[in-house]
Amino acid sequence: MAALDLHIDDIGKRYGAIDVLRGICLNVAAGEFVTLLGPSGCGKSTLLRIIAGLERADQGHVRAGGRELDAVAPKDRDLAFVFQSYALYPHLSVYDNIAAPLVMRELSSLERLPVIGGLLPGAVLRKRSIRERVGQTSALLKLDALLERRPSALSGGQRQRVALGRAMVRKPKIFLMDEPLANLDAALRIHTRGEIARLHKEMQTTTIFVTHDQAEAAALSDRVAVIFGGELRQVAAPADLYREPVDLDVARFLAQPFLNEVAVAAPMGGALMIGGSRIIIRDALGSGQAGTLAFRPEHATLVDKDQPGALAVCVTRIEHAGMDAHVFVNAEVGAEFVARISAERARPLRDGDNLGLNIDPENAWFFPSSGSRRPGDHSGAA
Repeated sequence: MAALDLHIDDIGKRYGAIDVLRGICLNVAAGEFVTLLGPSGCGKSTLLRIIAGLERADQGHVRAGGRELDAVAPKDRDLAFVFQSYALYPHLSVYDNIAAPLVMRELSSLERLPVIGGLLPGAVLRKRSIRERVGQTSALLKLDALLERRPSALSGGQRQRVALGRAMVRKPKIFLMDEPLANLDAALRIHTRGEIARLHKEMQTTTIFVTHDQAEAAALSDRVAVIFGGELRQVAAPADLYREPVDLDVARFLAQPFLNEVAVAAPMGGALMIGGSRIIIRDALGSGQAGTLAFRPEHATLVDKDQPGALAVCVTRIEHAGMDAHVFVNAEVGAEFVARISAERARPLRDGDNLGLNIDPENAWFFPSSGSRRPGDHSGAA
């Protein structure tokens, strides 16, 4: 069954005096994997539920394959919803959980009965068809050996695969996934993430995936739609989102462990002054506003304290993270920065060491006080 494109047009949702979603517009191509990314409470799960028909929007429209869905019941939208909590039937086996949507759609109440159902005309053929489709789906998800077990006898990753199987078995045109990996431990989350990527590659079903995890969004998505406070701030491919965040909220959310920021006066000829250091940022060319200089830890370099042009800093703490280390420093301008360096290079450093810090001008951004960077601009050396 061919995948469908999805069009979200000016969706708004309000709870009392609170605007949960404000004018969300998003077009998703057939077969595309798009992630809704944002902090808890930003409205991403509400948007997913509106697409599914589980909640009604106060304004705007949802269309799939050219068909308006606003008045269509959830069961008739040909969408499949995978929940964070798995939502499996605890009294049913893995087989019966996966088969449930087919049984409910294709068998009458009499045909579902254990003895009588098998004697009714046509029921045998329909049940055989259900068995074949459950078998195909369980093989794809590597659940064949678990079909007789109940959910209580499964691991978290196995339960999530059963939930995926139940969504996949009826071959929906669009998958909706609401933080399906949130309840898994770190190792299992990475493994299941790979399974979802593999399944999408094989099935090419249009998928909308909700998460607050930047790594998940980057690993899985064709494009990422970033939502803050009910507003869609930016939609881009993961690499473009990393390189060109549109505003400080997006840049902060995508930085690990956090974004380096320092308030700066209005630039002159694209040059910003930080203490005694001068840095030229293409974003700042032509701007007459004060604002914020921002850069990621991987774009800061620690150097000798006497190196010309370097910002004087003092090491306050070091956090080791495997092959890397995050070195936190206080700068003479009154700001705290963090530099990501190799663990080997961090070994001789100690709290209280006085060093210099260089900022890579090609990977730093100037965010004017008015908010967003100008469309089409990108950071770099002038």
